[in-house]
This record gives sequence, structure tokens and C-alpha cells, in this order.
Amino acid sequence: MDIFESIQNSWKLIVRNKMRSFLTMLGIVIGITAVIIVLSVGESVQGLILNEVKSIGSNLIGILPGHAEEDGPPSSAFGVVNTILKYEDGEAILNGDYPHIDSLAMYISGSDLISLNDKKVSVTFYGTTASYLDVQNSTVEKGRFFTKEEEIGNAKVVVLGSKVVEDLFDGQDPIGMKIKIKKTNFTIIGVLKSKGGGLIQNEDSNIFIPIKTTQNILLGVNHLGFIRVKVDKPENIDGTMDYIKGVLRDRHNIDNPSEDDFSVRSVAQALETISSITNALRFFLAAVAAISLVVGGFGIMNIMLATVQERTKEIGLRKAIGAKNKDIILQFLIEAVTITFISGIIGIIVGFLFLLLISVIVNAMGYYWELIISPMSIILGCLVSISIGLIFGIAPAQKAATLNPIEALRYE
Repeated sequence: MDIFESIQNSWKLIVRNKMRSFLTMLGIVIGITAVIIVLSVGESVQGLILNEVKSIGSNLIGILPGHAEEDGPPSSAFGVVNTILKYEDGEAILNGDYPHIDSLAMYISGSDLISLNDKKVSVTFYGTTASYLDVQNSTVEKGRFFTKEEEIGNAKVVVLGSKVVEDLFDGQDPIGMKIKIKKTNFTIIGVLKSKGGGLIQNEDSNIFIPIKTTQNILLGVNHLGFIRVKVDKPENIDGTMDYIKGVLRDRHNIDNPSEDDFSVRSVAQALETISSITNALRFFLAAVAAISLVVGGFGIMNIMLATVQERTKEIGLRKAIGAKNKDIILQFLIEAVTITFISGIIGIIVGFLFLLLISVIVNAMGYYWELIISPMSIILGCLVSISIGLIFGIAPAQKAATLNPIEALRYE
């Protein structure tokens, strides 16, 4: 059996019936393209999120409300509102004078349209503490940040991210001006230095208000969204986490650690959790995208069955001059694999072009997007396309092999 001859026959089949071949191959092309995009985009997004978490600092500890297993996120990470964490919890952690805690910041957030004259901008506002700058490694570019007295005194002051200033003030100095948030006027006292866009939290597009003002005036709540603790050295993180857990268990009257109503995590633990979640999500989406390959496989089966019908006399002639059933099966399997392999290569190329376009668009939006071409996706694309050809080419190949040579030669 001449393999190269079978490959040539496959190419002739594609060229002879261009439209039918195009529609048949389209399912494989779309499926491979989808798998390539999902795997590579998933890896790029994962890298973007992990780099952003790392940029927060390796010496930070996060405290979230809600119980969590050691290897899983707390319920608050999925948007479940939990009111167990209070301002007093953060103060108790600080007042314990634990030697390895440099600073601590508390947070609660909301969103609103803020207005200045006839301009309106949708923003996320963060109620936070005066220690925000130290914990987040942020810098004030103009004016100042609010003080501890303003933090606890319901002061109606606000610090803006650089993008908010750009959208609202058209080059004017905003210091001392007033903006309206939820029908309350706030005096602008500072502008933060730009950090650039972020996927998890874009500081440039946010505004910052004293936490008590946010709780009492804007949101009408007394709980926190989360707490961040800055530790003096990374090697002291584990001991600091144990100290924090002890303080919170004492305040919340918890004797059994399995009944914790809070979660204390380091950045390293957060990276592990995020990696496990994003990996599972990537492969789930890739599996969903691969469903279109099954549809494409039936298209391949259809065109190969039609080919068997069209080449009945040729098959009869080959069997009459000595071709065995295995030779006929191999011939049609090679032809099916050739078609799916060509489809797979086209799908890989189209997928790469889409990835390049996504990279250009996302970077133009101000995010740092690393274009990652996953070698695994290339290998997977080639293997899957070949497998589709083998699996869905078996039925047509067997049908061709079982033809009676005498009846095949008489076929009109």
C-alpha cells in the first residue's frame, strides 16, 4: 500500500469538491481553533492574575470573612456577603503589639456614579484606613492621604486614582474641589500616583474614602470586606498567621479551628489556590470547546462515506487485482487522517492569529498581556485532529473493505 498515493488521493478529493470539503473541514478547524485559544488565553490570564497577586507583595497576609478549607477559597471569594469581620478585629490584631506586623489596612468597597458638574464616571470606591499607602506600596502624587483622625471621624474627604482625575477634570487641579458620591459631597484631598491597569484591582480607576465614612454614610454597614497585614519579613509570615488566628478565635469565641468563621492566607497560599482554580477552569473550557470536534468528526465520516460510494468501481478493481481488505482499510484511514490533519494545521494557524489579535487589543486597553503560545495546545491540536481522522474514518474504511469486488465492478 503506497501511503503517499493515499495522501495524494486525499488532496485530490479536497480539490475536486472544494465547497463540500470546506464545509466538512470547517468543524475540525473551528474545534482546533477553539481549543488553541482556550488553552493559550487561559495560560495568559493565569499568568496575568498571578503576576498581579505577586506585585501586591510577598510579605502580605489577607484576612477574609467566612470559613475555608486549607486548599480552597472562602465563600466571600465567590461573592457571598459575610458580615463577621469587624473594624474592631483589625484594631485588636494591631493592639496586640505583635513584633513582626509592620502595618494593617482594612477595606470595604462599593460602586457608584460620581458626578462633577455635568460629567459622570462609574467607579469602585474603597473605604480603607490611613495605613493604606504603606500596606499597598502606593504613593500620593498630589495633595495628601487622609489621617487616622479622619479615618475614625466620618470625614467627608476622598483621594482619587489618576484615571478618575483624567476622566473628570480635563487637566484641572482637583485638590480642594468637591464631587458627589451617593448624594453626599466629598472634598478631594489627594491624587494617587498611577500604577497602571490591573485585572484584579485597578487602583488608578478607584477612589478611596475613610473606612468609617464608607460604613456609616455611604453603605450603612458595620462589617469589613477584608483585611491585609504587612509583615516585616517573609520568613515571619507563618508565625504572624498563627498569631492572627489566635486573636480572631479569641474575639469570635472559637475553640475548635475547624469552626473558624474567617480565613487567613498568605500571598503564597493565594497563588497556589488561584493556580489550581484557573487550571481546572482552563481544561474544563477546553473540553467544552472540543465538543465541536465531535461534530466535525461526523462531517469527516460523511464525506468519506460519500467517497466510498463514488469510488466503488475503483475499490472493486483494486480488490480484483489482489488488494486485501487491510489495504483498502489503510487507504481510506490514511485519506481521512490527511483531511483532518490539514484541518488541524489550519485550525492552529487561525488560532494563533486570533491570539495575536487578542494580545493587541488587551495591551491597547492598558493591561500587560503576555502572548503565550502553549506548546501543549499545538501538540494536542495535532494529536486530536489525527485521532478524529482515525476514529471517524473507521466506518467508511470498513464499508469500503467489505465491498464485493464483482458487484463493485458492476456498480453504475
